[in-house]
Amino acid sequence: MKPVHVIPLVYLFLCILIIILVHLFLPGHRVLVLPWNLVGAVPLAAGLSLNFMADSSLKKHETAVKPLDKTTALVATGVFQISRHPMYLGFVLILLGIAMLLGSLTPYVLVFAFAFFMDTVFIRFEEQKLEQTFGEGWMEYKRKVRRWV
Repeated sequence: MKPVHVIPLVYLFLCILIIILVHLFLPGHRVLVLPWNLVGAVPLAAGLSLNFMADSSLKKHETAVKPLDKTTALVATGVFQISRHPMYLGFVLILLGIAMLLGSLTPYVLVFAFAFFMDTVFIRFEEQKLEQTFGEGWMEYKRKVRRWV
């Protein structure tokens, strides 16, 4: 399945907007209150860091960052030793951090929905593309490193 021509970052920003709106208008039960909700800064910072490190690594290897662009190198170092898709993992951590900071229960549904959507629409497509492009090199990397963590 080929993903739509909208980059994942757009979906991240859209999901952040929806999480905030859901929190404001349908917050549900409050699960984290001050000061405990501030723990959300940890996954938020981790997600941002993962994305910056992954982006930097892809650019260092002069290969595509956007899913539909041509991939010219199989990056298996740095954060790519932890996760085959550290940017998507970072996106989910960013959303999780925001949901924790907001403190209400309903935004968490969107975090899980976002992860499922990214896996179904983008990750599976990217993995097929990488297998076609890099063959056995990709298969070896895939055996060593988990999809998410």
